[in-house]
Amino acid sequence: MAASAGNTIDPIHQFQVNKIIPLQMFGHDVSFTNASLFMGIVVLAILGLMVYGTRARAMVPGRLQAAAEMSYEFVASTVRGTAGHDGMRFFPFVFSLFMFVLFSNLIGLVPYTFTVTSQIVVTFAFAALVILTVLGYGFYKHGLHFLKLFVPSGVSPALLWFVMLIEIISFLSRPISLSVRLFANMLAGHITLKVFGGFVAMLLGAGAWAALAPLPLLGVVALTALELLVAVLQAYVFAILTCVYLNDAIHPGH
Repeated sequence: MAASAGNTIDPIHQFQVNKIIPLQMFGHDVSFTNASLFMGIVVLAILGLMVYGTRARAMVPGRLQAAAEMSYEFVASTVRGTAGHDGMRFFPFVFSLFMFVLFSNLIGLVPYTFTVTSQIVVTFAFAALVILTVLGYGFYKHGLHFLKLFVPSGVSPALLWFVMLIEIISFLSRPISLSVRLFANMLAGHITLKVFGGFVAMLLGAGAWAALAPLPLLGVVALTALELLVAVLQAYVFAILTCVYLNDAIHPGH
């Protein structure tokens, strides 16, 4: 565990981005970092599951094939149930986001790894990509009629401008809420695990107090199970909200 001063445990150290291969290009820092490394690992892990899992195409699937098929069907049913049949054209996009967030969250639970989704710049980039896709497709498909998204039907003319303002603010806040939700959950969970792990280490080195070490250790085990649930749940939430936002681009009318 990383320590900041003396025996003090630093729970923030695990989120530090460190340069592995320093690189400069046209005056910009494009260094290969630990974040870059684990992004590559996440992509390779996903490719490994989908390529090797579906290679056999057995009638009775093995574990990898079952995992790959379950992932496909789970995301496909989510897209169809949220955005309808027309939403399936965005299936590759939603599936890629879901798998990347899921594998980033799960790999980040392994000790001495790096959690890519604990970086706000990563989660905000994904959220911005989702919103830009919604805007781009909405205007491409419907033109200015896409703006009906901000004009709810059945609203009194006296309140229409006020309601429109609320709708616009709500839409603009989507990338912020989408990115902060994922980032904050990963950050808070890992900090809590680090703190409880630090309690275990300090109690083990505290002489007579070492007998109390199993208490925070049990807390670490319980929190790890909870973090595993949160890792999967946050990937699902990110995917289903993406589908909800894409549905607004496909069917902009209220």
